[in-house]
Amino acid sequence: MNFNIRGENLEITAALRDYVEKKVGKLEKYFDMAPASEVNVKMSVLNTDQKVEITIPMPKLLLRAEEKHIDMYAAIDLVIEKLERQIRKHKTKVNRKFRQDDSLKYMFKNELEPLAEEVPDMDDDEIQVVRVKKFDLKPMDAEEAILQMDMLGHNFFVFSDSVSGTTNVVYKRKDGRYGLIEPE
Repeated sequence: MNFNIRGENLEITAALRDYVEKKVGKLEKYFDMAPASEVNVKMSVLNTDQKVEITIPMPKLLLRAEEKHIDMYAAIDLVIEKLERQIRKHKTKVNRKFRQDDSLKYMFKNELEPLAEEVPDMDDDEIQVVRVKKFDLKPMDAEEAILQMDMLGHNFFVFSDSVSGTTNVVYKRKDGRYGLIEPE
């Protein structure tokens, strides 16, 4: 890897340069052959925050991450963690999706374990319904539907509106309030 390390409002010391090269160099363990690509690193100081941006363009793949922290070395560590997660995500995705000889699959080592949030045996093209639930839509208003939803401990609830007779959905929002979906 060829390193292009720049600093904005910051002088790149030999120690910083060595630290970046050492940390980014550890990413080579994820590849069968070390990528012969340019590693663009931009470090900047913004008030009290230290910002690091790393971009690694490769054939058929672009790795990029940025992170802010009060300590430059900690910011570098956080960026490397993000890049490792991206590589693992691409590796898992590639193993599931691409089966051709010229694909990205052969860029990565096979020993990588998939990310916890990824399901390794399911193809992106294959959609499976794993459970079917049937229930009667009882006529009620939105407030009663919210009470039913909370009582069941669900994030959403489907009901028949008692006034219009249409099928509606109430759901719990991330801010703790409720939303209502009505057909037009």
